[in-house]
Amino acid sequence: MRVARLMSIDTHISPFGLDKTEGEFDTLDALESESIHIFREVAGEFERPVILFSGGKDSTLLLHLALKAFWPAPLPFSLLHVDTGHNLPEIIEFRDEIVARHNLRLHVASVEEYLADGRLTERPDGIRNPLQTIPLLDAITENRFDAVFGGARRDEERARAKERVFSLRNAFGQWDPKRQRPELWNLYNGRHAPGEHVRVFPLSNWTELDVWRYIAREQVLLAPLYYAHEREVFSRDGMWMTPGPWGGPREGEALETRSVRYRTVGDGSTTGAVLSDAADNEAVLAEVATSRLTERGATRGDDRVSEAAMEDRKREGYF
Repeated sequence: MRVARLMSIDTHISPFGLDKTEGEFDTLDALESESIHIFREVAGEFERPVILFSGGKDSTLLLHLALKAFWPAPLPFSLLHVDTGHNLPEIIEFRDEIVARHNLRLHVASVEEYLADGRLTERPDGIRNPLQTIPLLDAITENRFDAVFGGARRDEERARAKERVFSLRNAFGQWDPKRQRPELWNLYNGRHAPGEHVRVFPLSNWTELDVWRYIAREQVLLAPLYYAHEREVFSRDGMWMTPGPWGGPREGEALETRSVRYRTVGDGSTTGAVLSDAADNEAVLAEVATSRLTERGATRGDDRVSEAAMEDRKREGYF
């Protein structure tokens, strides 16, 4: 079993070809140890935690660390995906493959279902990422989840940089930055009133480069669209978009076959690819190390709406 091999880490090879033997402790080891500690703290403190899992690289890394945290016992949490209905098909296929491989339980909250029965209305711009909030909060309430793991990192975006590792949400699922609690010496306060829940971010202190270094070291399996591949794309607002049920290309937007990869994945109507020839982990590492834009700033149109776009959505209950 793949995870069994990953549990044996006395000796391994770094992505830069250097042998690392037992006893040495580097930045990745420290980050891994912190994340595993957070998973175990939540398991001991909460009754019904759940992991947000979309099949993207950060949630895949989150799941990898969770499996490590409790090996050889089975994972004590289920998974939750808020599906916009506008996901790239490769991501949904990968999500289902991973769930089946590890025999996990997956809850799916469908934006499409909410649109079909009138609980939500399609936005004029066709972007569905902001529509995830209500299905997410409903799923949390219906399943009585009291802790929700997310893969957000502080380096991604300004609002996410304000988050604590344990982030309290009120009975309406809303986030208030003024209610953030101090977190000293890796002590986390999970106290919450009935109806409230806590969002937990074990990857808070990781950077995009850390993520890719760890993926390369551990040989974590990712969805193939994170690596360079040829696909039909069109240029819009400085991003390379994929045509799909979400629409496009528009008049004046020409389809081209390009070598691209995705740095982050989300709603197909607003998530772009980047031109790239990086077809393996080492090449991606080199590319990320020289990038001057964050992955969300470079490829997520919904975060460009305003300077406070993400913070506004987080206050309403978004990831």
